[in-house]
Amino acid sequence: MKQHKFFGLLMILASAFLFVQCTSELPEPIQGPPGVNGQDGVDGQDGVSGTASCVACHSNAKRDPIRAAFAMSQHADGGYPAGRVGCAQCHDSEGFIDQIEMGMALGPAGDGTVDYDGTTINCSTCHDMHKSFDFENDGQDYALRLTDGTQLFLAPSITLDFEGSSNACISCHQPRNSYPIPALNADGTYVVTSTRFAPHYGPQSTMFEGVLGAELPGPEPYPAPGDVGVSDGNGHRALSSCVECHMGPSSDPERGGHSWEYTEDACITCHGAVPGSAQDYASDMATLLTLLRNVEGVAYEEDADGNYIPTGEPVIGIIQADSEYRTNTGIFSDVAAMAAWNYTTIYHDQSRGIHNPDYTKALLKNSIEALLNED
Repeated sequence: MKQHKFFGLLMILASAFLFVQCTSELPEPIQGPPGVNGQDGVDGQDGVSGTASCVACHSNAKRDPIRAAFAMSQHADGGYPAGRVGCAQCHDSEGFIDQIEMGMALGPAGDGTVDYDGTTINCSTCHDMHKSFDFENDGQDYALRLTDGTQLFLAPSITLDFEGSSNACISCHQPRNSYPIPALNADGTYVVTSTRFAPHYGPQSTMFEGVLGAELPGPEPYPAPGDVGVSDGNGHRALSSCVECHMGPSSDPERGGHSWEYTEDACITCHGAVPGSAQDYASDMATLLTLLRNVEGVAYEEDADGNYIPTGEPVIGIIQADSEYRTNTGIFSDVAAMAAWNYTTIYHDQSRGIHNPDYTKALLKNSIEALLNED
């Protein structure tokens, strides 16, 4: 019995020591000597300031020269806003934006019944929001509303794509009218119904591409359209662009940039000099104009069904005698109409053939040849 009590007491004491050991704090150890400092790590590259890429363009130092150049441009001329729905897609800021965003300029009412107010072209006409702020990988889009290719008004099957910023020019700088481009036909005639029988001042992009001329057969070959290289097509199309020639760096403060006046520096880079015009341009234009002022057509009357009935009254000249580009209305030969279309296209291109020298040359010389050989 005594032995059992002894073992019980021993167990109680052992448990007491165990619990004391678990709950007691250990004494603070003695600190040893400090170790040797490790080698410093290499500093990482500083991050780019969040606004640095913005300030590169959106600063007064950058924008003031742009504003000054724009003020000298035709686009800034307040005398040309046209709010009519049919004109607003290019001559009115809001109309242009509607054309880009909705595919059609329908006016403030959205149904074509109310004209625009005639807002002049301004910065926000062409520029809106960046599509990407990763300029290093995605490129600089300059916040342009339009950088994709454009379907042509007169030839929807053709999409011009100058790749990048130059595509913003195509939307307006292309032919537009309400009548078909003349072509050779079985009847051999073409009815000119307007004194403005022309591509409406804007054939720059199509001349640059080498399309939408009335290509009469003749001795001068037509270059292949598009970017097909220097030897087969338009060297300017292959090696340059709207932006490079009209907005590039310039030693003349009144050229290049947002003035859109071609910069002579762009010519000198490749040609070593500034060409005044394509070869034989002035003489061929003068010859063709003389021929067009002397072709003979016939006046017409339109009947109730919309048919054009010749009256027998002669019309002398498809181009008016006192104008460089206005046309006479009348029924003319298809050859005369095609030659007139080529003349007015080249005239309104306003580049003196520089946009596409070989295409200009072929249109002019083949038109002259066709008129001289016409029965």
